[in-house]
Amino acid sequence: MAKRVVVDPVTRIEGHLRLEVTVDEKQNKVVDAISSATMWRGIEVILKNRDPRDAWAFAQRICGVCTTIHALASVRAVEDALDIQIPKNSNYIRNIMLATLYVHDHLVHFYHLHALDWVSPVEALKADPVKTAELQKAVIQKYGKIVELAKDYTGLKAYARKFPKATPAYFKAVQDKIKQIVESGQLGIFAPADWWGHPDYKKLPPEVHLMAIAHYLEMLDTQRELVIPHVVFGGKNPHPHYLVGGMNCSISMDDGNAPVNAARLGLVQTAVEIALDAINYFYILDLLAIADIYLNKYNWFYGGGLAKERVLGFGDFPDEPYKDFSKTGDYWNKILYHSNGVVHNFKEGWQKAKYEEFNKDSLEHVAEYVQHSFYHYTVGDNKPLHPWEGQTIPAPEDVPPTPWKFLDPNHKYSYSKTPVYKGLTHEVGPLARYIVTYVGVKQGHIKPTWVDEMVVKQIDMVSEMLGIPAEKWMLSTVGRTVARGLEAQLGANLNSYFLKKLYDNIKSGDTQVANNTKFDPSTWGPGKKRGVGMTEAPRGALSHWVVINGITIENYQAIVPTTWNVAPRIKNEYGEQRAAYEAAMLDTEVKVVKEPLEILRTIHSFDPCLACATHIYNSDGEEVTSFNVNSACAV
Repeated sequence: MAKRVVVDPVTRIEGHLRLEVTVDEKQNKVVDAISSATMWRGIEVILKNRDPRDAWAFAQRICGVCTTIHALASVRAVEDALDIQIPKNSNYIRNIMLATLYVHDHLVHFYHLHALDWVSPVEALKADPVKTAELQKAVIQKYGKIVELAKDYTGLKAYARKFPKATPAYFKAVQDKIKQIVESGQLGIFAPADWWGHPDYKKLPPEVHLMAIAHYLEMLDTQRELVIPHVVFGGKNPHPHYLVGGMNCSISMDDGNAPVNAARLGLVQTAVEIALDAINYFYILDLLAIADIYLNKYNWFYGGGLAKERVLGFGDFPDEPYKDFSKTGDYWNKILYHSNGVVHNFKEGWQKAKYEEFNKDSLEHVAEYVQHSFYHYTVGDNKPLHPWEGQTIPAPEDVPPTPWKFLDPNHKYSYSKTPVYKGLTHEVGPLARYIVTYVGVKQGHIKPTWVDEMVVKQIDMVSEMLGIPAEKWMLSTVGRTVARGLEAQLGANLNSYFLKKLYDNIKSGDTQVANNTKFDPSTWGPGKKRGVGMTEAPRGALSHWVVINGITIENYQAIVPTTWNVAPRIKNEYGEQRAAYEAAMLDTEVKVVKEPLEILRTIHSFDPCLACATHIYNSDGEEVTSFNVNSACAV
């Protein structure tokens, strides 16, 4: 017998997501799945006819969780259109802000959005604090080798190392705190359904639960220190400031009031050091302890989904300023993180996987469908549109009346479009990036940078620790979660690396942070100009596409990671295709139909951001409010 299960809304994510799964109760397996974004998209409409120099400030408000990433993609797109190359300092600062986002976003995702899919405060009450202290020491000893990959490139690390506490007294105090929470009944969304009794929470020993919950509480305090670079270089977090042509944080080692001076660089240095410790001694070790038990003891390899077939990445972290994306493709000549590619059939192992580079010539193959989306195209809904020609036209007449009981996958059922590359859906995200880089290096397609080499070392080291081939452990919900933690370690190293480059460049006497030679619209010239800004957001491949006509925006489209992954299914010359969420759920076992914890665990491993995928706009097409962003530049 098959049973239809609806989870709406999915919580511990950004935005509104509805999941519908059909579970075969005899096999306890998902046999069909729908993922529906239930928000209205419209940021692209708001940006029409505006000054392109202001676009980053509006685009950044797509989301408050992703904080900085849409601004980065936006300024890159406008700079690409206007042929603007940024100075060295602004390139280093932007990379530090991006690496900071990786560290903060990944750590918060695991501990505060995803960890409670694996560990339970109720189970933690059963733990022996003495055994938990022994477990903490054993985890450091067993998996601590991976910490050797952490590196302080500045050579200035002096902050007292934040190391996991491993005493019975500490864990007893944490357990007492947890007991107060449990007895108060404040267990969040799971309390009414009593999901804490789900059998999967019994897979881990109580001591693992107590250790992880203790770190959950510690990271609540630590995570706020990690975003200090955004505050120093961008003025605030979330939504730090950017500037077309560079950054607006002037540098002076003599002026105590300068946005960037010796004292404030010291704050950045401290944040980078804290991040190195938080990632290496807490986050990664906790992940590996949980992964080892789930994979080796319980053979829990569900949730691989589309990653087994196709993954996509754009690459990031240009080592030095680049010329452009769409004309010479110089961006891909400068990047350190060569996740720019497509990999097919990684399930067969890296030797048999098919690798394809993503570069300037790939841009023409990106498009979006609206076959099953609550939008219409003037050219017909079965035809995909390239984002430079993209349209965002709502189709309210196709939205089923509320309340929804079940959605019909044969009709339109989501506010997300369906992005494709060469006509195919792809999974994006940290797992995708790691697969692309790993296969690219192993097969010899990439001349590896230190970043690429670190990715390969991480994957091989984890494979050795777990005793499981990369193509097996990575292609699972567990693997997707571990890849995110490994990338956080990579981000911490990148932070230190680019901070050292910034120090050295300032010491050489270069304090320029902006190129304002084309900031005045009178320098742009007549006619249309197209640009694309690509980056690797924590959740995956992100691209902003702009068409500038004269001095205003004629068209603006953002294709975000969650749109790639949450998208509704399509049918074209390659057959019927699902996107990553739906494909991953089909892979998943469900033990208790009324408590589909396994489904939530798999979807949470993507870290959904529906605010990015489906932006909000007045449904009547009216202007909700008006903003005036005062552009400014610093030299």
